[in-house]
Amino acid sequence: MASLRGIQQPELSKKLYKIIKSENHAIGAYETAARERLSIASQLSDWGEATGDDSISDISDKLGVLLSELGEQEDVFAQNLEEYRGVLKQIRNTESSVQPSRDHKSKVSDEIQKLKYKEPQSTKIVQLEQELVRAEAQNLVAEAQLTNITRQKLKEAYDLHFAATIERAEKQLILARHGRRLLNLLDDTPVVPGDTRPAFEHTHQARQVLNDAEEDLREWQPSLEPIPSSATEMGSNLMPTSPTSTAAPSVTGHPERQGMFTEGESPTHTRAGGVQMFGAQEGPHQADQLESGERRDMSGSSATEQTTYTT
Repeated sequence: MASLRGIQQPELSKKLYKIIKSENHAIGAYETAARERLSIASQLSDWGEATGDDSISDISDKLGVLLSELGEQEDVFAQNLEEYRGVLKQIRNTESSVQPSRDHKSKVSDEIQKLKYKEPQSTKIVQLEQELVRAEAQNLVAEAQLTNITRQKLKEAYDLHFAATIERAEKQLILARHGRRLLNLLDDTPVVPGDTRPAFEHTHQARQVLNDAEEDLREWQPSLEPIPSSATEMGSNLMPTSPTSTAAPSVTGHPERQGMFTEGESPTHTRAGGVQMFGAQEGPHQADQLESGERRDMSGSSATEQTTYTT
């Protein structure tokens, strides 16, 4: 059915439809990577316990906690990409609604040319020319609406995309650095047969590494270059509310993204069910609000049709 919907897409929206479809596959890959990372973290913790080496057992367990958090970051990134994808759908839906206006104008123009060739004296030519004037006026409005929404939503979509990419990268960096701290606590000095390794003396320090990772993620704040936008001057009909307005462009911003720990909680882990994550996770973005069933208003003098999608 997915390929059939692609065939049925209006010509104007086919390219963006393919992009949105491809992004859906990419998001699925990130979600799969998140699940696999969580599974690997649990396996690492179980393996460390099975070695019978207290040092390896403690370090591998805590490494599993950090790796699990890395997996959770992949899942959060996938959710943020879904929000970006939903914004692209608004452009696609607008493109689809403009296509009938273009087709109608082209059809009337073709009919006039055919009639002038076959029946140059036909009175219907005048009627068609009047209809062409109306069609061109309607299409002019629709094209203006399309370029307005395309520019606005393209900036908004990739602002979301790059902000999510930066968040994921910076939080992964935090977790990776603390993971390297854990490795420094493991003594890998060779022993000769018969020697007994000293007991692991860094349990408290290893625990502190997790505490530090929790605090760093909780205190993480986005530091993004503002992206100015003048789209606040656009009305609900996708046209400027005040063509002569000289108001300064607004700046695109995002709500502060919460850290991956709940304040007051300490990182915990358990052998029973594999690795348990740090604090509670931030709730997923409600990208479904932007899903393809949403209709884009093309009111005013435009006669464009509204198209809905489920993909």
